[in-house]
Amino acid sequence: MKFILGTKVNMTQIFDEKGLVHPVTVVKAGPVVVTQVKTVATDGYNAVQVGFGSKSAKNTNKAMTGHTKGGNYAHLVEFRTEGEPSFKVGDSIDLSTFSAGDMVVVSSVSKGKGFQGGVKRHGFKGGSRTHGQKHSEREPGSIGGGGRDGGRVAKGKRMAGRMGGDRITSKGLTVVSVKPETNEIFIQGAIAGRRGTLVEVVG
Repeated sequence: MKFILGTKVNMTQIFDEKGLVHPVTVVKAGPVVVTQVKTVATDGYNAVQVGFGSKSAKNTNKAMTGHTKGGNYAHLVEFRTEGEPSFKVGDSIDLSTFSAGDMVVVSSVSKGKGFQGGVKRHGFKGGSRTHGQKHSEREPGSIGGGGRDGGRVAKGKRMAGRMGGDRITSKGLTVVSVKPETNEIFIQGAIAGRRGTLVEVVG
C-alpha cells in the first residue's frame, strides 16, 4: 500500500508521446514523516500515522509536541493498512513509491460556498416567470407536510443551506507523471478543493 499527503497547486495539461493532451492536477506531495505505528496487538488495528507540513512551535501545544517529538507538523493523518506496518517512527516517505500509470484514490475537502439557495445548491428549476408570479422565481416551493409527512418536514429534504466544505473522495484516478526532485505528482482529472488544500493520495 502506497500513501502520501500533499497540497493542491493548480491544474494544467500534459502531452504524452502520442501527442494526446491530458488535463491534470498538480499536487505538491511529501515528504511525510511517520509519527506513530499502530498494530492489532497495541491498538486493535493496523495503521500508520504520518505528519506533513510545518507550523510554528507557539501554535503547537505540549501534548502534540511530545507526541511528534518536536516535529510541529501542520497535519497529522492516519492510513489503515491491511497487514502489520513495516514502517518505524521517524521514517520518511516520498514520491519515489509512486510511478506513472498508478491508479490512486484521492481525498480532499471541496471549496466552501457559504449559505446557498435551492437553485444553486441542488439545481432546482425555480418557479414560472409568468402567470402572476412576481418575486418567486427562485423560491423552493412546497416543502411537504400535510398528510404525506404527518405535518412535518421529512428528514433529508433538499433545501437551502451551507454548501461545499465536504470531504470528497475520487476513485480510479491515474498518475500521469511524477517528479520526485520537485515533490510534484500529476494526477489526471480534477481534484476537489481550493489551491493549497490538503490532499490524501492512496495507491
